[in-house]
Amino acid sequence: MNVIFAVVFLAAAVIFLLRDPEGFLPAMLAGGQKAAAVSLALLASYCVWLGFFKVMEESGLSARLANRLYPAARKLFRSENKEALALACQNLAANMLGLPGAPTPLGIAATKKFLQTGDTYAADMLFVLGATGLQLLPATVIALRAAAGSAAPADILLPTLLSAAAATLFGALLVVLTRRRR
Repeated sequence: MNVIFAVVFLAAAVIFLLRDPEGFLPAMLAGGQKAAAVSLALLASYCVWLGFFKVMEESGLSARLANRLYPAARKLFRSENKEALALACQNLAANMLGLPGAPTPLGIAATKKFLQTGDTYAADMLFVLGATGLQLLPATVIALRAAAGSAAPADILLPTLLSAAAATLFGALLVVLTRRRR
């Protein structure tokens, strides 16, 4: 993927340089400046939300939320592996809260635990639920919109929630249906 990105970037840069040599350097500098500003805004957002998740973790709130999700998760993942289910619940809770980066290590650990016990259905379901990205608060997108100067960055809340809920339900249904056929 990095090679493809590098080839596309170099091809675009060469074409731009050939078509408008005077505009090339100002455009590159302006693009770099915008990229730095967006990166800084995202970094600030990540720091806030990861700090929030760490506070939740230290206070035991994330564990309590995972315990509340446990009965439904047992049915959803069709697994009795308590350790893997606890990690999966924490992954889902972090995803639902829209905490960037926080769910990934939890999801990887849960998937490893599921696969160690041969629970491929649970691993598949966790992957699909993580990929569909059901979030109650899409913090990253809101932060990007705010950094871009949006007048109302949170206006995407309801459409994002509805589309992610539909994708999550459809994805989970596909996992259930494909597993029944096997």
